[in-house]
Formats: sequence, C-alpha cells, structure tokens
Amino acid sequence: MATYALFTLTLWYFWSKIPAVVPKIGSPTVKITVIIPVRNEANHIGALLMDLAQQTYDHNLFEVIIANDGSTDNTSYILETFKEKSHLSLKIIELDQSLKSASPKKRAIETALKRASGALIVTTDGDCRVGPGWLASLAEAYVSTGAKLISGPVTFIKETTLTDHLQTIEFSSLIGSGAASIAAGNPSMCNGANLAYEKIAFEEVGGFEGNEHIASGDDEFLLHKIAERHPGKIFFLKDPRSIVRTTPHHKLEVFFQQRKRWASKWKHYKNPVSVTLAVYIFSCNAALLIAVSLSLFGLLSWPQIATIFLLKWIPEWLFIGTILSFLRKEKSIIYILFVQVLYPFYVTLFGIVAQKPMYRWKGRELS
Repeated sequence: MATYALFTLTLWYFWSKIPAVVPKIGSPTVKITVIIPVRNEANHIGALLMDLAQQTYDHNLFEVIIANDGSTDNTSYILETFKEKSHLSLKIIELDQSLKSASPKKRAIETALKRASGALIVTTDGDCRVGPGWLASLAEAYVSTGAKLISGPVTFIKETTLTDHLQTIEFSSLIGSGAASIAAGNPSMCNGANLAYEKIAFEEVGGFEGNEHIASGDDEFLLHKIAERHPGKIFFLKDPRSIVRTTPHHKLEVFFQQRKRWASKWKHYKNPVSVTLAVYIFSCNAALLIAVSLSLFGLLSWPQIATIFLLKWIPEWLFIGTILSFLRKEKSIIYILFVQVLYPFYVTLFGIVAQKPMYRWKGRELS
C-alpha cells in the first residue's frame, strides 16, 4: 500500500502544479459551437438553455446545437418554445430514430458536428448547469494555451443527502485524477459534460472511428486519440468560472447502470498507461478487502491492518480535500471517511460486474 500512498501524493503534486489562472491574451474571438446531446431532459434542459443565454462571451461568437435523440417527454416542446422566444443562436436536430446505433451519444455528437460552424467544439449534457463565464474561460484557455483539447471540471449541484455528498466526493476524485494525469503528460480521463476540442483535431483523428461500437467513451477515447496525435496539447482548465454542475443520482438503479457503463470502458483502452492505472486501482482496493479477510484468520495483525489503511486514507484525504475545496464543496470534506470505507467494495464490485457489458441507460439496452 506504500506504492498507492506515493501514487496518490503524486496526483496531489501534479494537481497543485496546474495553473489556477490562465493568462488572458486580449479578447478571444474564436467561434464556438456548443453541442448538447439530449434524451428525455424536460426537467433540466430549460435551465441549461437559460444559462447559455446569459453567457458573458460575445453571443455573435457562439452557437448551440441540440441533438434530440428520440425524447418521449416534453423536451422537444421546451426546445422549440425557447428557440422562438430567445435570441440565442440555437439549432435543433431531431435524430432519425429508424437508424440504430451502438453508441447513441456518439452518433448525436457526430451528427451535430457536421452542422457546426465553430472552430472550437464544446460539449456538455442536458442535465447540467453552467456559470455565465463558462464559455469565456474556455475561449481564453484555448487562445492562450494553443491546446487541441481542453478538459474542464465537473461537480454536482447542491447536496441535500448523504448519498449526494458521497457521489460528490467520488466524482471529485475522478476529476482530480484526470486533471493530474493531464498535467503529468499522460492524459487518461476527462468528462464529456465539460469538454472542448478543435473541430479540425476531431476530424484529424477520425472522430469516434474505431470505438463507435462501444456505447460509452465519447470523451476518454477521443482524449486518448488527440493526445497521441498532438502530444503536449491537452490542457485541464482549473478555473472556477469553468465548473459545470450536474445532478446527482437519487435512484440506486440509475447510479448503478451509469457506473457500470463507466467501468466497462477500461477494457477498450488502447493507451497502456490508462489500462495499467485501471488495473492498479482495482488491485489496490481489492487488496484491502483481502487484507481484512486475512486478519480475520489471524494472518495479519490489527496494527498491520491499521497501517495499511492509514497509508491509503491519509494521502487520499489530502488529495480529495484539495479537489473539493477547488470545486467549492468544502461541506463534503467531512464525509470523505465514509467514501474511503465503502470504496474498496465499490471498486471491486464494478470491476467485476463490468465484465458483463450489457447495461440499461435512458430506456435503452446498450453494451
């Protein structure tokens, strides 16, 4: 477990090395296309559109494309009503439901991309909220860094229950780990709810070609491909203005299916660093459960068990606590211990269930 402690401290080090402020070089004039794939988001999409209408970035310099994938609720009505009343440059694409796809989200993004006029593509999800400086921060980072792909921070909307806090903590560890891997020069993770990339870079790497048969991974597989084509041109935006907030899951089944979908991606990674990290994290957490089992049979003493857990927990508390502070989620810090107790069971469970690729997402069976 000493190697895990060193690994976590290394993540914390690289996170701390990411600049908190991106130098602003004049006023960016890059044209942006925001792409939002949606399916049955009637409860959320109106709020997101209002957020986009309130962006500080020049409204002549960005457009929004909604790819509506067969919504059966009031999503279409809300979109059309908003378009009629707003000055936002909004395009609505109704995806052809007679065409089946193993990866509906990738199909939605690719369809929207064909109609995008922006040089910089920005993606988010229909259940997200963004601040008024979101697009301005992404544009400034793009102009000042010359990045081909920019990964942004994602967290949850205000927590009201214990499970909300637990999801926030777990999610922050993923965001922080992805950011640290980018800072270390070995990009492994990002999140499509807050992602920006050059349209030309997307086209250079063939878009989602090669993993279109995999339902998940519209973000990470693309990250790996662009990082391989343009080494050193991936950037994590550590700017509070760029934080995207989404809704935590309140139904166990929905949470389970999402995490199973995420966990199923690692088998398809072509980046050896990403594969190694996935196996390493699983092994370290499974080792904790094995250690506890051995102690029950007297093969490990309780002082040894305590040492093993402290080597894991103390560096994690430092790293995750730092991420939560950046995300302005200080109230969740006191719940870190709950996550640390549950996480070995959680990681081991999803490492096993992900071996069976089928899962259900938004009313569809995917693999």
